[in-house]
Amino acid sequence: MGSVIVALDFPRGDEALSLVDDLGEAGTFYKVGLQLYTAEGPSVVQALKDRGKRVFLDLKLHDIPNTVASGVRVASQLGVDFLTLHIVGGRAMLEAARDAAGETRLLGVTILTSLSAADLEVTWGRNNPSVVEEVGRLADLAAQYRIHGVVASPHEASSVRSRVGPEFLVVTPGIRPAGVSHDDQQRVATPSAAIGPQERTI
Repeated sequence: MGSVIVALDFPRGDEALSLVDDLGEAGTFYKVGLQLYTAEGPSVVQALKDRGKRVFLDLKLHDIPNTVASGVRVASQLGVDFLTLHIVGGRAMLEAARDAAGETRLLGVTILTSLSAADLEVTWGRNNPSVVEEVGRLADLAAQYRIHGVVASPHEASSVRSRVGPEFLVVTPGIRPAGVSHDDQQRVATPSAAIGPQERTI
């Protein structure tokens, strides 16, 4: 079975750290997203590391290579364990990020879970695009450019796993109990369905 990463989707650091402290040793790996990081900055990462927690910094970086590499280098110095960036940023950006990553593992964002095939048709100008195939194609690029893994919805995770080696990380967002609102996410799954027979991180 893979790891479970707890999303700290809070607007303030004190709320996030209250949950971390309540979970105690039951929670070892936490995701800090754009909202919380914008509000608190590196201090929230440091607070988690001071508690002995692993940190997944989900910033989905996408910029020119030097800018992304600089951001990745700072994240690595903070002790971030996982950091996200967009695969569509291209080869130069991905390779610059990889060279700056140190011990931080980079995860390439494939297609956001809020997007459907209809969205891809409009945005990418393709007729009847297959989300599974597009995610797989991007995962292949991530592996080719030495990125450590990808973020892919539970609907595409098994297909990605069949295309890449066992050391390649597959992190699946959009995991929610049955009956809970999907909010703006379209490609979601329950925890049991997401883990299934494959080892992955959710």
